[in-house]
Amino acid sequence: MSEGSTRANPTRAATATPVPVAPAIGPPRAVLPSLVPLLREWLPRQRWFAGKGRPITGFSLVSATELLPCTASGATPGLLHLLVQAQQTGPPRAQPGESDCYQLLLGIRSALPSQLAHTLIGRPTGGPLHGRTVYEALQDPRLAGLLLERLRVPGRLGALRFTRAPSTAIPSGLTPRPIAVEQSNSSVVYGDAYILKVFRRVGAGINPDLELPLALAEAGCRRVPHPTAWFETTAESAQPGGPAAEPLTLGVLQPFLPGSADGWQLALNSLSVRADFTSAARALGRATAEVHTALAAALPTAVLRRQQIDVLAAGMTERLDAAAAAVPALRPYRDRLRAAFHDLAALGRRGRTWPAQRIHGDLHLGQTLRTAQDGRWALIDFEGEPARPIAERRRLQPVARDIAGMLRSFDYAARTHHPAPDTSAWAQEWALQNRAAYCDGYAAASGVDPRDEPELMRAYETDKAVYEVLYEARHRPDWLPVPMAAIQRLAGMPDGLRGPAGSAGRRAAEGRPAGGRRPAPDMPPAPPA
Repeated sequence: MSEGSTRANPTRAATATPVPVAPAIGPPRAVLPSLVPLLREWLPRQRWFAGKGRPITGFSLVSATELLPCTASGATPGLLHLLVQAQQTGPPRAQPGESDCYQLLLGIRSALPSQLAHTLIGRPTGGPLHGRTVYEALQDPRLAGLLLERLRVPGRLGALRFTRAPSTAIPSGLTPRPIAVEQSNSSVVYGDAYILKVFRRVGAGINPDLELPLALAEAGCRRVPHPTAWFETTAESAQPGGPAAEPLTLGVLQPFLPGSADGWQLALNSLSVRADFTSAARALGRATAEVHTALAAALPTAVLRRQQIDVLAAGMTERLDAAAAAVPALRPYRDRLRAAFHDLAALGRRGRTWPAQRIHGDLHLGQTLRTAQDGRWALIDFEGEPARPIAERRRLQPVARDIAGMLRSFDYAARTHHPAPDTSAWAQEWALQNRAAYCDGYAAASGVDPRDEPELMRAYETDKAVYEVLYEARHRPDWLPVPMAAIQRLAGMPDGLRGPAGSAGRRAAEGRPAGGRRPAPDMPPAPPA
């Protein structure tokens, strides 16, 4: 991909021209002090706030922009965009140097209408917003519509830059509809045409959820909705000798696929009626392979050698030890699980190498959609694990990490279906058959069968299962038996058996019986790279 590619480089996709808007509340930066008491109470209650459990001691302002003037009379709503860094007390961060910078879109009114009462943040005392009402702007159709208008016309407004993909046009007047289920981001659907994802916790560097779909669009891959428009800002580098500024991706607008069903719900539907899902799983494997192939062609690749493999295996071992220290149920299996990582490192010491490339990073059934029009699978949400630094999410990795995530997702679907006792065996057979079908489809499209790399697949699936154990123990203890079933299987896997499912995977690979919307809240996110 050439350096001059407008799609590969979001900062060059369109010429941004300033859009003058006179501030109505004086310098926007002056509003933060009066907002601090309100944000200290409101921010920790948001699902996307990453610093739960640690008190907020203050905020520092990164940028402030009036997207719609906050008039003194308050007769019409104003829209204020803030990037703030939360200052917190407590134990050191797991990721030193990664700032907790949050994107806030604040509506300003003299009073809230009753239909927006649930969006209230508070009423500042003092400062330029004294006596007015501050609320979550994305829940206000008028202000959410304004954000789309800004995306329709490329340009700059204060610290923000709005960009539209070349040769695209966005119609006006589309009715906004906020997505009710919020996770690490916030989303708004416009009509049945587009969906805007607003990143809440932002970091320096192009977000993979913009970077990778842009690269896939340029490569002609039809398995991913292509970005239509996006907005971003820049952040000064804190590293001596580093670049003057780095982009911060704030939001991405993509085509909405009305009537599409996500893979998680389709899988659960299949389980509920004991329907065959293997043809869908096989097609999903092909779609995954097509995306991986396109990413490898469009973006840099590398080869993991002994040193990198040692680091990879050591990281997996460290995560296992930390999880076992926190979850007693994991401790009896620790030595057997650790063997999977030792086997991977041993192959590296014997000269084994593996290709690495850009991957999805958090792939599971809930990150897939089957379109209503033609029944094709599409992959979505290339952000990776939002809790990890963007630089880490952009690392080159083996495709086995994505494949292992999907294999675990089939297992999760079968075990969270809660079948009656007489259907439990059927559900596990369903999982084994669909894991095999997914690998079959991947091999047919890529020419590489992931089951031919049993040590690599076992290591990645074990790493993911360990992460799931820790996640469920912390957040949903009643769900702990789901990943623990996989831990027991992986710990009992004899060395050298072909396939990520041990003897069951080997039988499925040989064509013999194996013997046996959204999942974001149902499937834990991916472990770190």
